[in-house]
Amino acid sequence: MEFLVTAYDGTDDEAPARRAAARPAHIEGAQTLKNDGHVLIGGAILDDAGNMIGSSLVVEFDDRAALDDWLNNDPYVTGGVWQDITVLPFRTAVKS
Repeated sequence: MEFLVTAYDGTDDEAPARRAAARPAHIEGAQTLKNDGHVLIGGAILDDAGNMIGSSLVVEFDDRAALDDWLNNDPYVTGGVWQDITVLPFRTAVKS
């Protein structure tokens, strides 16, 4: 089942530092998920100045419980980076 994950970072002064600290582990985990076929597309949400303020991903897991298991252990969650997360079922209409 596919899901659209939209996750916004905190807006406090320390938010960019938390993102920077957790980013290497987050990217490593995302690469593993991609290699395992779970991440279909993902990237940073940017503000008008080009600063990273969140992330958006289309992922595929067997069910919501499997997605939640990944999400609850992602460094951006455990490191307090993502503060506002929305998960919705998703159906890809066009694939490359």
